[in-house]
Amino acid sequence: MEVKLRIRRFNPEKDQKPWWGEYTLKDVEKTNSILELLHRVKWEQDGTLTLRRSCAHGVCGSDAMRINGVNRLACKVLIQTLNADRTIQVEPILGLKVVKDLVVDFEPFFEHYRSVMPYFVAATSTPTDGRERKQSPEDRARFDDTTKCILCACCTTSCPSFWASGEYVGPAAIVAAHRFIFDSRDGAAADRLNIMAEPGGVWRCRTIFNCTPACPRDIEVTRAIGEVKLAIQRGVR
Repeated sequence: MEVKLRIRRFNPEKDQKPWWGEYTLKDVEKTNSILELLHRVKWEQDGTLTLRRSCAHGVCGSDAMRINGVNRLACKVLIQTLNADRTIQVEPILGLKVVKDLVVDFEPFFEHYRSVMPYFVAATSTPTDGRERKQSPEDRARFDDTTKCILCACCTTSCPSFWASGEYVGPAAIVAAHRFIFDSRDGAAADRLNIMAEPGGVWRCRTIFNCTPACPRDIEVTRAIGEVKLAIQRGVR
């Protein structure tokens, strides 16, 4: 089949503003992914096209972009799931500075991520003699969903609150905080809840629900955010 791609292009070294590049690809299979088509454009038609990717299997989260107006991973979107009878539009994710073409600057995103203490802090009550820190299946299930995050930024850059304010930590950072706040072995839940209660924290969420459908790992992002809000209100996890 024949597929037309409309790609938002921008090279800060020579472009005054973004522009749209249009490309036609023939002999496309319905099972081809958007990432494969972008590779074909780069390798067969325009070598200046710039994009970020790594594993190409939906694990690394590198190739997050807006496809037909929705945040997706290019490697996971197959042609057969789209309306290929019309032009497929591809553009960089919103809310982060475009470095070139489909590549954005992730540093502000990771700065917010680091701010929520996204690492395990052993509770003082846990064993210090080298023994295993045991946890029940029920306690593990409490935060299982939020361990799946691959830091692709699809949820955060789909959020209007994040677009409006660079101070908002965003859904991905809250998901990271949730993973440790509700870990019964961790001893820094109170510190993270204090961070979440700050002006740029969880209360900037307006429950728009853009984040949950944008997640390629099917994390219930809005639910996790609601649980963090409730934990702040109750003062417990």
